[in-house]
Formats: sequence, C-alpha cells, structure tokens
Amino acid sequence: MAAYQWVPRMRDYVSEKAQEACVTELTDNHPLKPMTVTVTESKAKKTAGGKAELASQPTDPLSSSLDGTDPLSMFAAESTLVSMDPLSMALGRRDRSESEGKKAKPGKKSSLDDSFEPWSTKKANILSKYTTSERLSITTSFLSSSDREKVTVKTQVQTTMTDKVKNRLEQLDDFEEGSVKEMLNLSQQDYVNRIEELNQALIQAWEQDQRVKALKIAIQCSKLLVDISVIQFYPSKFVLITDILDTFGNLVYERIRQKSAYYPPGAKVPQMLPEDFSPEQVPDSAKETCRNWFYKIASIRELIPRLYVETAILRCYSFLTTGEYSQALLRLSSMMRGIGDPLVAVYARTYLCRVGILVAPDVRDHVTINLYDFLTTYKQLQSDSVQNILAVQQLEMEKYLHLYTPALDWILQCVAHRASEDTMTEVLEHCKKQCNSALLLNSVMSAFNPDYVASRALKFVDIIRDCEEAGFPKHELYTSLGANLVLADPPEEQRLQTLNEVWKVVMKQKNPANYISSAEVWIEYPCKHFTKREVNTILGDIIKHMVPDRAFEDFYPQLQSIVTKVLSHMHDFAVLFSMDKFLPFIDMFQKESVKVEVCKTVMETFTSGARPGALYTAGYKKRVRQETTSDPVIMNALMFICKTMHDSVNALTLEDEKKAISNLICGFIRRISFGRDFEQQLSFYVEARATFSNLEPVLIELVQRVNQLSMETHKVVKGNHSRKTAAFVRACAAYSFITIPSINNIFSQLNLYLVSGQVAMVNGALTQGDAFLKAAIGLLPDVPRTIQIDGKVQSTKPLLSGFINNFISNLLVVPDNPDQGVLYLVRGLLNVIQNYTWEDGSDSKVQAYLSVMGLLSAMSQENYLYHVNKVDSNDRLYGSDPKFLNEIQQIATTLITEILEHLKQLQQQEALRRQSVLALEFFTRMVAHGDIGPEKMGPLAVNLWNLAQKHGYADTKVMVRTLEHLKTRGAQRDGREYADLATKLPLQSRT
Repeated sequence: MAAYQWVPRMRDYVSEKAQEACVTELTDNHPLKPMTVTVTESKAKKTAGGKAELASQPTDPLSSSLDGTDPLSMFAAESTLVSMDPLSMALGRRDRSESEGKKAKPGKKSSLDDSFEPWSTKKANILSKYTTSERLSITTSFLSSSDREKVTVKTQVQTTMTDKVKNRLEQLDDFEEGSVKEMLNLSQQDYVNRIEELNQALIQAWEQDQRVKALKIAIQCSKLLVDISVIQFYPSKFVLITDILDTFGNLVYERIRQKSAYYPPGAKVPQMLPEDFSPEQVPDSAKETCRNWFYKIASIRELIPRLYVETAILRCYSFLTTGEYSQALLRLSSMMRGIGDPLVAVYARTYLCRVGILVAPDVRDHVTINLYDFLTTYKQLQSDSVQNILAVQQLEMEKYLHLYTPALDWILQCVAHRASEDTMTEVLEHCKKQCNSALLLNSVMSAFNPDYVASRALKFVDIIRDCEEAGFPKHELYTSLGANLVLADPPEEQRLQTLNEVWKVVMKQKNPANYISSAEVWIEYPCKHFTKREVNTILGDIIKHMVPDRAFEDFYPQLQSIVTKVLSHMHDFAVLFSMDKFLPFIDMFQKESVKVEVCKTVMETFTSGARPGALYTAGYKKRVRQETTSDPVIMNALMFICKTMHDSVNALTLEDEKKAISNLICGFIRRISFGRDFEQQLSFYVEARATFSNLEPVLIELVQRVNQLSMETHKVVKGNHSRKTAAFVRACAAYSFITIPSINNIFSQLNLYLVSGQVAMVNGALTQGDAFLKAAIGLLPDVPRTIQIDGKVQSTKPLLSGFINNFISNLLVVPDNPDQGVLYLVRGLLNVIQNYTWEDGSDSKVQAYLSVMGLLSAMSQENYLYHVNKVDSNDRLYGSDPKFLNEIQQIATTLITEILEHLKQLQQQEALRRQSVLALEFFTRMVAHGDIGPEKMGPLAVNLWNLAQKHGYADTKVMVRTLEHLKTRGAQRDGREYADLATKLPLQSRT
C-alpha cells in the first residue's frame, strides 16, 4: 500500500466563529416554558339522518389502555395484599363488599368527612393485634368434602320421643342442608380458611338463586359470635364474621334494587332505580320482596342471629320509607339489652353503630343510647360469671379489658364525630358518675377532638389520677393524653404544670415497658413547647430507667422513635449536641444494626435540614442545604456518628447499604465549611480520609472537594498566586495524587486523574498536572475488558473510548516538558493504545487513532482553539517551529499507515461492513481536519470514499448527506477544493 502523508488544514478560528455564528433575535418566550393548552369542546353536529355526532377527540393510547389506572399502583396493591398476614388477607378479600355499603344512599352526600376514621382502616389493626395460639372450633353445616374427617357430629341427649321430635324439627328448621357439624382443634389459620369458605359458600348459593341457603349461612355465622370459648380472639372473629354479614346485606340490597326496575312514562325499556332514589319510585313488587326479607329474619328464634342479620340488611329500609332508619335503630338498640355477656353485647352494639353510621349518618340517638347502656352494665365486667370465664381461660383482667377497646373506640368515635365540647363534658360526667373507669376514659380521649382534650389538660390529669384503675393501667391513660397534647396545644399557662404532674407519675413506673410507652409519646411535648433543658432532663430520666439490667435491649424500636421525634423538632444541631444526655442516649443502642439505623436517622436530618420523613418545598431544601457549619462540637459529634456507620461496613454489607452510608457521609462532608480558612478545610479533609478510608464514594467525594478547594483558591486570588497560595494548591494536588490510588474503580481513578490534572494546570502547577496525566496514561493498560455495573457484566469499550477522547482533547493545552521531549504525552498515549489488548473484532484502537489525528491537526495550527489562562501551550512554546511540525507530521504519517493497514485486514466477508464504516469515518475526519487538495490528500479521500461503498455496505443516507455537505462547503468562499472533490466522488446505488 502506497505511503500517504497527512497534510493538516490550516484554520483561522476567529473568522470561522464569526462566519458560523447564528443570527440572534430578541424573544420574551422561553422555549422550555410549560405550554398551556386550552381545549374547546365542539358542539354536536347534525348528520343527514338526524342523529347527533360529536367531533372526534384525540385519545391518549396509553391512558385508554390502562383505563386510568396506574399499573405500578396496581402492582403495589397486589404485593401489599400478598405480604399480609392470614387474617389481613381474609380481610382484603372482602374489603370491596364493605366499601360498596359505605353509603346510606348512593349518590347522596354523606355527612361523614375525612376526620372520621372508617372501619376498614381499623380492621387490619384488630386482626394483627388480637390473635391466639389456642385451638378453635366452628359449628356449621356447610363444609367441603375434604373437611369431613375433621368434624364430629354434635349429639344431644334425647330421653323421650317428644325430645327427639323437637330436636328433629329444630334441625330441619335451622339447617336443611344436613346435620350440625362442629370442627374442632382448628388453628387460627384453619379458622380463617373456614370462615372464608363460608363466605364463598354464601356467594355461590346466592348466584345459584338459593336465597334460603344464603340466609341460613348468614344465621350460622352470626351464631359463631355467641361463642367466647377463646375470648382473646373474639375481636378478630367479630371482624371476620361481620364481613360475611356485610356481603349478605349487599347481596340482598342489590337483589331488591334489581327488582325495582321501572318503566318511565313513554319508555319501552325498563330502567334501574337512580342512585338517589326515593321510596315512591320503588315498585310494589320490590317492596313486597323487601318486607319478606324482614319477615324471614324476624322469625329467627335466637336473639343474636336475629339482631345481626337484620342489622346487616338495615340498608334495605330505604326501599320502604324514608323515616324508618331512626325507629329501627332505636328498636334494635333496645333489643341489644337482652344479650347477657358484656363482651358479646358491646360488639353487637358496635356492629349496629357501624351499619347505622353508614346508612344514616345524621341519625345519632341510637349511638348515645348504646354507649349509656354499656355504662349501665359496666359493673358486669367485675361480676363472678366474668371472673369465672377469665379463670377458666387463664386470662388477666388487664388483657380482658383491652378486648373492649376496639368496640368502645368505634362507638365513641360515632358519638364524638362533629360533636361539640359540651358532648364530651356530658360523656365524661356519665362515665364518672356510673363507673369512673380507666377503660372508658381512654376511649374518650382517643375519640374526641384533641383540641377539646388539650383545652382542659389539667382537668384530664385530675380525672386520670382519681379514676378507678380496675385492671386497666393508668400509664396508658397518660399515653393517650400525651398523644392528644402532641396533636393540639394546651393553654400556655397549663403547659408546664401539666408536664410536671404527668412526669411525676411516669417517672415512678418500675416496669420498663410501661415507662417507655409513656416516654415515647411525651418526649414530643417538651420538644414542641419548652427548651433544651426540659428535653435534656427527660432524656436523662429515660437513660436512668433503661440502663439498669440493660433494659434498653428490649425497647430499641421505642428508643429509635424517641430519637426521631427529638430530631423532628430540634433542627439546630448546635443546641442538640449541647445537651449532655443526647450522645449517651445514642450510646444505649448497643446492637450494631440498630445503632447504625439511628446514626443514619441523625445524618439524614443533618444533611437534608428537614425532619425525618418530611417533605419540604424545593426552595426550603435549597435554602437549608446551603447552610454550612464549622462548629467543633457539631463536627466532632457527627464525625463520631459517621465513623460508627463507616465501621459497620464489612464484606457482607449489601451494596445498597454501602451506597446509603456513603451518601450520608458525603452529605456531612459537604456541610462542613471553614469559609476562607482553606488550610483548616484541607486539614478536615485529611482527617476525613483517614476516618472513612473503606468507602470508595467518600474518597471520590474528598478528591472532588479538594479540587474544588483549589479552584476556590484560584478564584480568591483571581489567578495570581502568591508563594503561599501556590504552595497550598500544590498541597491539594498532592492530597489528590495520594488518595486516587486508594480507589478500586479504575474508571473513577482515570477520571479523577484527568480532572485533578486540569485543576493543577489551571492553578499553574504544571509539574503536578503533568504527573496526573502520566499516571492516567500508566493506568490505561490495567483497564479490564469487562466490568460489573449494577450487577451486570458490561464491556468497558464505550467507557474507555469516551475517556480517551476526553483525555486527547485535554492534551491540546498541555505544554511539553523540556526534560521529556516533544509530544511525549501523545507518544506515551499512542504506545498504550497500540499495546492494549482490545476485544476481538473491535475497531476501538483505530477509532482512537482517528481522534489523535484530529488532535495533531489542531496542534499544527499557528494559534490553538483554546488555552488555559496564564499557561503557554505548545503553539506559544514552539511558535510553529518546523522541527515541531515535522514531529507532528511523522506521528500522523505513522497513524495513517496503521489505519490503512487495519482497513486492508478487513477483507473477510463478515468484516466488510466494519471496513465500510471505518473508511467513511476516516474520510469525514480527513474532510474536517485535512487539506484535501488534489496534490495533497485528495486522492486518498477519493480512495476511502470508493472503499466505503465498494461492497454495498455503506449507509446511502449518510453518503448522500456527506456529499451534500461537501457541495455546500464548495459553494463557500475558498471552498474550491471541496467542490472539486465532490465532482470526483461517485454515489453508487444499492439496488
């Protein structure tokens, strides 16, 4: 192959810039400003047939395919359901049926607002809290065949023929489907499965038009609520059974509504009742069906099934009359008095109030009656019968009283919703007069508006002190009071006295569990209303109670919550760390994983300037993040916390955990600033490097911060370094040069070497900049062919090629070292490129050569395209000396030979496409940087053009655009060479 010499195109960058400058126009409209689109709906157009035709509107295909539902939210909901415990899963399957029954009359505005907590949000908590390991039983006649071996037939002693006949009639009357079966020794999960099976049996029977069977299943389920043999599971059983009753009620309601279809005047097609129908619109046949359902239920012999099932279909009264709800609710409330067991009775009242608040939210008389009826019968909780039950089941009175909490909370919430402060006063008087129970007082504080409770904080303190504990611990009352005072502020004159009175009692708690449950809530109160002195005192008292016998080991979650609450209110870390009890409080977290989480919480608050988990506006975040500190107290404390996180990292630590810790430590480093005291800042970075040497992202951050420190110094001195500042900049360069080899990621090293070299050059530290660039070149042979990124093995080819191009562009401004020879960095880079083991079938080496050809052309110019201020590049050092240009010529000629030799080797069939691409690339580089005159490089350009399309693999569109570009350049002034070249370039068709 004939030898070709590279002839660079001489350029005048100033005139080219002026010639290619775009014409500017004044505008007041930003191109990236959000567009406001006004959509005007067109009117319906009449067609020839007289039908209205709406103008078609463009439809978003993504939105239409998703039906307005976010798929990620759907997946999240499904995954949440999968991760639930068995009770919650059973709950989830029936949530839809309850949501359908939330409205008294669909379409009518309900008086309930967002402040009313719906039953669906309470159910999950009940199911997770009230569990049991005892064996359960269930009585039913609707079982799958796979359960037959688990059941025993319930038999009764039949002494006479009359008894036999009576028993037979009762069984036929109650359960036509077969004998009463009792399933014994069921685990909690088995019990939930059986309940779900009953629910499915009810739905299946209804779909098969077996209404009587569905009713009997509902009756059987209601009877299960009479059983208190495993009393601690009763609240959860109530939730499961009432969900089935809700399903039954909805089925009956929808059935009657479907039968209420009517013919409007002049219509031939029946229509369903509107959502906000009135009883006058309901046909007589539908009303008769509705009455039949109530008659069937009224004939149920046993009280509890009759009450529950009628309550379940209470919504159907809307088909009969508008004023029936109030009378029915009062009548059912009176019937509740016939239930003997107080626990069964209070949950029956809860179900009545739950259904009543949905179907008739404005009717509240029955709610108050049910509450006062419970107060009247409260003494039953201490009766001998209850004590015997507790003795048999070995249940403490305290746990027994907690079984009432969900029911009382719901009843009192119905009473308290939108109630006045006088209502709370009246309820408190009744409670104090009839029972003065801690159980009732706790539910009252939980139900009523926190503002009402906070306004009379001292009065509640007195009531709590005087009330009868009777198995319900008073520390829970103080906890409930604290929760209200955190949500609402008490009168200023009562704040300190309230804290003193409450804490006198709390600090006397000997049981660590009782103490920490109150302290966890009350810690937020002094944080909101008092100074660090009160907060520090309470933290010290918590340490005093938790340290003995290492009690803190059992209460890490509560202690973590206390730290989070303190941080959420105390954003001034100077005040925080001035409290002598805060760091000893942190030291109580002896378990490493927990301590790391607490340290992360502290650092998240410090680095973001916001309370943990809080969301602020972008402006607030920006303002906070700009704040820095040099307070030695804060620095030393946070350095200790960061070191704790750093030391927890080991070989088994997950990558995500390492990233999280590294980000927090980097945030801490960014927030430390000594202003103009750059030497102190550098000393801090030296200490941080020694402390956090095991986290690579932190080391990278430190190198970047030191480079920024050098640039800030350059900015302060305005580029005119004194001896002192020059020495400081060299010290910064030495810091980076020592730190970079400690980083394992080779591309991070390469980029940091390059950036640090650029910073050194800007600051006039030519020797240090030279050393950085030489180190980068020396590191290139160690670049692996593959690298793991985010768990995936990927080729390093694009990363390496990108770095080499970036590095080459930087070499233009680097002056030669007189001791190293002409273009020694370029020669060193070419040697590394030539000796590097590239991937098989890769053209990266030739691509790098082509980039170097562009560099050599730029170096041949009389004045370079860009410079570093106060650094003389080679154009000023050599002044276009012929010897220097000759050196460039020799290197370029060698590269051309290498490139052409590589193109010659691509003769195999599978390599012809690569040959075409490379030939065209070389051609475009030659057009951009070379002199393509007919006596210079024009012939080589023509040969490359022909080679690119020789075998038919060239991209025709690219070839056409390239030729058009040449013609355009040829039409310009001094463009004759381009025009001549364009006439010599044939364009072959691929057909």
